[in-house]
Order: sequence, then structure tokens, then C-alpha cells
Amino acid sequence: MDLDVVNMFVIAGGTLAIPILAFVASFLLWPSALIKIYYWYWRRTLGMQVHYVYHEDYQFCYSVRGRPGHKPSILMLHGFSAHKDMWLSVVKFLPKNLHLVCVDMPGHEGTTRSSLDDLSIDGQVKRIHQFVECLKLNKKPFHLIGTSMGGHVAGVYAAYYPSDVCSLSLVCPAGLQYSTDNQFVQRLKELQNSAAMEKIPLIPSTPEEMSEMLQLCSYVRFKVPQQILQGLVDVRIPHNNFYRKLFLEIVSEKSRYSLHQNMDKIKVPTQIIWGKQDQVLDVSGADMLAKSIANCQVELLENCGHSVVMERPRKTAKLIVDFLAAVHSTGNTKKLD
Repeated sequence: MDLDVVNMFVIAGGTLAIPILAFVASFLLWPSALIKIYYWYWRRTLGMQVHYVYHEDYQFCYSVRGRPGHKPSILMLHGFSAHKDMWLSVVKFLPKNLHLVCVDMPGHEGTTRSSLDDLSIDGQVKRIHQFVECLKLNKKPFHLIGTSMGGHVAGVYAAYYPSDVCSLSLVCPAGLQYSTDNQFVQRLKELQNSAAMEKIPLIPSTPEEMSEMLQLCSYVRFKVPQQILQGLVDVRIPHNNFYRKLFLEIVSEKSRYSLHQNMDKIKVPTQIIWGKQDQVLDVSGADMLAKSIANCQVELLENCGHSVVMERPRKTAKLIVDFLAAVHSTGNTKKLD
């Protein structure tokens, strides 16, 4: 082989070694930084731009793609202790001609966290309404999507502000009152009775607890490397006191069943998406909602747990797109099946 060619490969190998070593070092030493870079990369790839808007001195952080058009804008509300980027896996499969808005819920990620903030479901609904008003998103009725805690807030929002919303998608929403408690809720009640709420299963503080939470929330058993688990924990630990305060608020008597108490006030066409193997919120909640909301369709996903957005992003996106097409096609006034 020509010496110049050998030298070229040596130089190229050395050049490639630098980013590879940097990646390995980041993976081993700063996994939390790697996770943040991952979200930044996917936002950029999918065309989601991060913006901030203010209501008085309160800051909302959100990501957006597209502009309002003849189709309804879509506002997406994430679940407990998550953030706007949890929707990226679904955004990937949504048409680029839709106007998408993903907001950090009160106290989460880039949205203001204040000790004076009302973290009850009603309080969060009011905050989201302030955000909607700031963006003038309700200049024309929009489609509202929420999952878990975000689904709880979305459902109550649709009941409180019916003129803002043209249609609704609730993905395994919290806020319903069941006749019997599932194993997860029984465990929470045992923790409450023993005053051991420091060990809330949804607020992990070690890689082992993070792994347990992922198994609780998903039917699919993801093989997550130890370093990534550590990174996920490192990202969350600074916020765990807030998450604990929020959790105790949303399961309090004031908030726990807010959706249940308001579901009969939801008048817009509604879609319910739920994983059949949900261990956090029982799938029977879908039937409860269907019986109380007049214009409602239910989609139950086989081999899927509570983390529908993470486990079945392509299917979730397709169901949302098909639902919007059925509800908002020109001249369509038919009741959903």
C-alpha cells in the first residue's frame, strides 16, 4: 500500500477517534449531558423550535413546529415529571403541515417553578389557559392532547373552556375514580398510611428505582444501559422535591378525581387512547369516559402499558391523524362510533 494512503488512514483514524472518545467519555462520565444533547438533536431534526412566552412574570417554555392554518392547531400536554420533549417520538410521525405546540407544564423544565404556584389540577388548568391566551392559540378552536397527568389537565380544560377546544385526545388520563384499586394504587395507599411517601414509585432516586419505574410504566421491557439509567436519575434528582410536592397535590382530595367530576361537561368530539396492560391507571377508565362523553371513540392498544407515547409512537400518531381527519373533514357532522 502506498505510504501516502497509509498516512491518510492514520490521520483519518486519529480524526475520527477524537469525537468517538468524546462520546464514550460523555456516556461514561456525563450521561445526563448526553441525554440533553439527544433531545436537542431530535428537536432540531424534527424542526421543533423552543420559544418562551410570559404571562406577567410567569414564564412558559414550549416547542413549536409550523404555523396556524386551516387545520386545527394541536396543543400537547405531557405527564407527571416529564417535559415537552416526551412528545418528540410522536411528532416524528405527524404530518409536517400541522401546527404543533408542546408546552412544559407548570414547574417543569423551562416553565416557571414557584413555591406560590397552585399545583392542583384546577391551578394547572388555569396556567395552561394563560399560556393559550398568550399565544392567542384560541383565536380558532384547537385540538388538545394530554397524557396521564397531562390528560387529566386536558380533560378538565375542555370542560372549563369549551369554546377554546374543537376536539380532544386523552391518552391514559389520570383523574378517574375506580370502584376497585389496582396494585399500584394499593401500594401508594400503603405508603401514605405508613408515612413513607419519600418512596413514591414514580419519583426514582437511584438507577435501580429508575429501572423499576420504567418496568411499571411500560409493557415493553426496554434494555436500558446502567449509564443511561444513571443519567436519567441525575437529570431528575435536583427536581425530586418539587415532583414530590406536585404528586401529593394531584392525588389530594381536591384534585384526585377532577376529571371524573367534570367528564360529563366535555362536549367536543373526544378520542381515548389506552394501553391494555397499563399498570398505573387501569384501562377500564376508557369505558368510564366513553359512557360519560357523548361524542367519544376508544382505542385500546394491545401489548402496551402506561407509556403509550414511548411504546407506540407511530400508532399513537396515526390514531390522532385519523381521528382529526374524521372529525374535521368538510361538512362532517356525524357522531363518532
